Amino acid sequence: MSSDYNPPQGEIPILHADHEILVVDKPAGLLSVPGKGPELADCLIERLKQAFPQVLLVHRLDRDTSGVMVFALTPHAQRHIGQQFEHRRTKKTYLARVAGRLAPKTGHIDLPLIVDWPNRPKQMVCHETGKPAQTDWRVIKASDEETRVHLLPLTGRSHQLRVHMLAQGHPILGDPFYAPETAANYPRMMLHAEELRLRHPDGGMGHTFRAPAPF
Repeated sequence: MSSDYNPPQGEIPILHADHEILVVDKPAGLLSVPGKGPELADCLIERLKQAFPQVLLVHRLDRDTSGVMVFALTPHAQRHIGQQFEHRRTKKTYLARVAGRLAPKTGHIDLPLIVDWPNRPKQMVCHETGKPAQTDWRVIKASDEETRVHLLPLTGRSHQLRVHMLAQGHPILGDPFYAPETAANYPRMMLHAEELRLRHPDGGMGHTFRAPAPF
């Protein structure tokens, strides 16, 4: 990754900020946290620390995924929201463009995942040793060439949506790992975290944060 890491520059869009949480619209191509080596030091959390030095990590988005990402501004918020993710109390909706016509209009994927060790960080389906992973989908618009679809992960495995769609025969367009043959035809991977629903750590009120997809 290091040789081709050229993260986008510019301001990070702030969707919400208060005394407990910070919600941003992460750009595609930017690491969530630092990678190994000084050439991978530029990342979302380091940029946010310039304005919010107390910022704490709660979850991650892949480098090539854009969209809604929540950070904690206090240890209490980090624990509270972390537990919501751990116990699947958050609700995440992604928008993707995938190859081919995805059918039927709605579906459920239940395929366990594990790291593809010789090819890490790639993941793969493994029914013997994989960890449980489930994804729902809802088709928005489909043609013979591609499908625009909402993906709703019920678990939070690494690369889950990317591997699950590949396993259906409909890889996410522009995915450099799982659909490299399409990557040259798209300016980025066509996967965006469009909506995140969670309970606020101060009082427990439900909140929904959205960022429209840029594609």
